Amino acid sequence: MRLAALPLLFVPLLSPAVQAATLSVCTEASPEGFDVVQYNTLTTTNASADVLMNRLVEFDGTSGKLVPSLAESWTVSADGLVYDFQLRQGVKFHKTDYFTPSRELTAEDALFSFQRMLDANNPWHKVAQSGFPHAQSMQLPSLIKSVEAPDSQHLRFTLTHPEATFLATLSMGFASIYSAEYTAQLLKAGTPEKLNAQPIGTGPFVFKRFQKDAVVRYAANPDYFDGKPAVDGLIYAITPDANVRLQKLRRGECQVALSPKPMDVSAAEKDAALKVVSTPAFMTAFVAFNSQHPPLDKAEVRQAINLAFDKTNYLKAVFEGSAIAANGPYPPNTWSYAKDLPGYGHDPEQAKTLLAKAGLKDGFSTTLWTRPTGSLLNPNPSLGAQLLQADLAKIGIRAEIRVIEWGELVRRAKAGEHDILFMGWAGDNGDPDNFLTPQFSCAAVQSGTNFARYCDKGLDQLISDGKGTSDVSKRTELYKQAQTQIQQQALWLPLAHPTAVALTRKDVQGYKVSAFGRQDFSKVAIKP
Repeated sequence: MRLAALPLLFVPLLSPAVQAATLSVCTEASPEGFDVVQYNTLTTTNASADVLMNRLVEFDGTSGKLVPSLAESWTVSADGLVYDFQLRQGVKFHKTDYFTPSRELTAEDALFSFQRMLDANNPWHKVAQSGFPHAQSMQLPSLIKSVEAPDSQHLRFTLTHPEATFLATLSMGFASIYSAEYTAQLLKAGTPEKLNAQPIGTGPFVFKRFQKDAVVRYAANPDYFDGKPAVDGLIYAITPDANVRLQKLRRGECQVALSPKPMDVSAAEKDAALKVVSTPAFMTAFVAFNSQHPPLDKAEVRQAINLAFDKTNYLKAVFEGSAIAANGPYPPNTWSYAKDLPGYGHDPEQAKTLLAKAGLKDGFSTTLWTRPTGSLLNPNPSLGAQLLQADLAKIGIRAEIRVIEWGELVRRAKAGEHDILFMGWAGDNGDPDNFLTPQFSCAAVQSGTNFARYCDKGLDQLISDGKGTSDVSKRTELYKQAQTQIQQQALWLPLAHPTAVALTRKDVQGYKVSAFGRQDFSKVAIKP
């Protein structure tokens, strides 16, 4: 996080004619890049996978079902090992000033997109300097025995064992389909790094330009297979300060403002020119403890921090009534949610007893990492960190707050450099495993998405067994056991399940808030 003030982008007030053609969205942070398979943040997914790319299948949050996208249809063998996808015909890749496609989408493109992540000998495998965090944490290299293209419109996966989450996994942003022709062109030119700066996809918008901490510009894709978007252009106006996002929305400099503060939502509800769009979020805000850093490697210490924190006060001060308390990794609207799991409560004296039991009656010193600007999962990072710091001081834990720029914070946290970390997780495929495998599996320690850095064979087996059966009742029982172990070990300090909210101007039509934090502007229109 930058401690210095960031320059603000002020887009001139748009004329009515331009308003009908350009949708400006005030977002809270810059994407890390546009080669989405290298990253696992929602900010990067929103700026790349959501607007530029498509997957074989998509998850429809309204119906709660997987629906066709680049694949028109699919079949699964009786033993659950072979998945056959029939690709949509006539899908065109983006044409830009740096790439002109010579052909339409084929199975070759889908084949490349997965082989790149799965095959260590693929020349593109090494281009991702930080690896492939989602593919690695989801253990795809060991799950997928082979991926092949029997013909130009047919893609086949053969798995090493049945996995109930596989199809849902293919709807995630990292499973986006790339142009094999474009990537071959970059490799031949010796400039593979340009994929991260000059992306090509099949999605509703075409990439135009990116200025870090300022703006991302896109143009509507006239050849989009699902119909040209209702607007001609899309702008992501990167505006870290939520108050400024609201001001720009009121002035008409943005038509949509993401991640508003709770008090801004209240203000927007009273403004006749604005609308509030919301839905319960499939997300969890939490504080992660690095279990590889003593004394946080002791369960008693992690439990003590849970007991020391006044969560009720935190929710009131930081979320201002816009979230419910979290008691574990899952939001309550998740099937297999363990609703009877006992919480830790607020008990500083018991916390001191546990520290003494761990041989730390005089406390210890540690660091507390957070971001500088607010987000849906952390509306007021500074206040939240100060509240936790104060509560920890009461039991003898001296926590130094470190404010780190978002992209740097994620990079360093994935490398395991943090002690105590404010973080959040958004499930994006509707399956409860999307919280467990990326956050608590042993493979996710290696990929970096397991911010607790906790690897336990028993917990890992519960997660693996849960994916290995399609029986919902069996999966539910296994996931409840996993939730119990996660809470007993106090791997997180669960904070909140927020309400996903966006603010729009009254003339914006067709915009829906996703429970997963994903963004779809393909059908959004501006109508005076």
